[in-house]
Amino acid sequence: MGISFGSINTGLPPNIVQQLVDAERVPIKAIEDRKNKSNEQLKLVDDLTNKVRDIFSGLKELGNTRGFADMKLATGDPNILGGVVDKSIASTGSYMVEVEKLAHKTSAASNGFPDKDQTQVGVGYFKVHGADGRTREVYVDGNNNTLDKLAALINSKELGLKAAVIQDKSDKENPYKLMISGTGIGEDGGLSFPTFYFLDGDQDFYLDKERAAENGKVKVDGFEFEITDNKLKDIIPGVTLDLRQAAPGREINVSVGEDKELILGKIKKFVDSVNSVLGFVQMQNALTKDSDTTKTLGGDGLLRNIENRLRDTLQNPVFGISGSIKYLAQVGISFTRTGTLQFDEERFQNVVAKQLGDVQEFFIGDNQTIGLVPKIKQMLNALLDNSNGPLFQRSRGIKQKIDQFNQQIATKERIVAQKEAQLKSQFARLEETMSKLKSQGQFLAARLGVDGGGGSAGFNLTQQA
Repeated sequence: MGISFGSINTGLPPNIVQQLVDAERVPIKAIEDRKNKSNEQLKLVDDLTNKVRDIFSGLKELGNTRGFADMKLATGDPNILGGVVDKSIASTGSYMVEVEKLAHKTSAASNGFPDKDQTQVGVGYFKVHGADGRTREVYVDGNNNTLDKLAALINSKELGLKAAVIQDKSDKENPYKLMISGTGIGEDGGLSFPTFYFLDGDQDFYLDKERAAENGKVKVDGFEFEITDNKLKDIIPGVTLDLRQAAPGREINVSVGEDKELILGKIKKFVDSVNSVLGFVQMQNALTKDSDTTKTLGGDGLLRNIENRLRDTLQNPVFGISGSIKYLAQVGISFTRTGTLQFDEERFQNVVAKQLGDVQEFFIGDNQTIGLVPKIKQMLNALLDNSNGPLFQRSRGIKQKIDQFNQQIATKERIVAQKEAQLKSQFARLEETMSKLKSQGQFLAARLGVDGGGGSAGFNLTQQA
């Protein structure tokens, strides 16, 4: 048998230490795989928790004091009348409104100028007599005496005025004018027109057209009111009317009624959020022979718990209410054979149209312990409880398992690191020993004339077996 040396003194593979370390890391890879699967489970529990919370958030809007009885405003001509409803205080009703005259603010326009930023209007000052009885004087010097700069000066002062430069294309030679408007509407918020005292301008400056502030007039069910604003909050209880255009002699019907479309949308959102949870449960439980339940929630008791609680709450009757509606199916919401909810919108709307009070009582009850919404809230609160709730408990259990995996990985990583250091030290010493042996062999060969090629065969490092 021959004796020979490899590319290094030991004749061992150069990456022998890395190969041994990789072998030591195999158990760590197995733990990391289990940890990754637990992380996948944790994501699924978080996703399910968010879906359950979505049901709760929808119920908050549906179950508030007036959440089920939403109101909307309808007008016979939105171009003349609009408005918004405060559903907390409004009540259903119908009114006839005639907008005889809109309230107006003080406004004026100057004579025309050929440009807005070159021609000077002069220097001096102007006076404003405000609605509060005070007179204010504003001085104009050579730094702010063009139309643009004069408008900016007016807007920078608290005068109850707003100014802008407008372009009147009907005047070809002098199209630019200064438009001044009061910020208050009606006579109560009106103010006198400013008086300008300018000298040495490129051309004269004066107010060419003026319109004083005026109160408006409106009739509601034949009774006339003088108004100082075009937004009226006190004419119809719980309604802010927006007067958009005068139409004397024409009565517009304004009605406050139930917003059945909005109510329908809230119920549909509730059904969709429940189906999102039930669909999640069904998808996780759709197991095959190839399913890996270590990284899903398939067959998990948490899913059965949540599904059973939802079904029991939604299928059982609501007690403690006096109306004729006791079951969710009576308003068009029922379970299908596939285990999710179906919503018959037409049936729901018909029931609401005929038995709105009973429908509202069934859902809202006393908004505390009686009614479907309070029952569902109690059930969801139990599911989402941050101490004993099943979702929290399942999440905590998975997180504890992940922490254990992390500890195991850290411990084994330290052991592998120590092993690697030991192997490197051992192979370094072996390399050093083999190097010395090789040097000694070469020395002996030289002494015996083997390495000189002298033809002596006194000693040969290669022995034939």
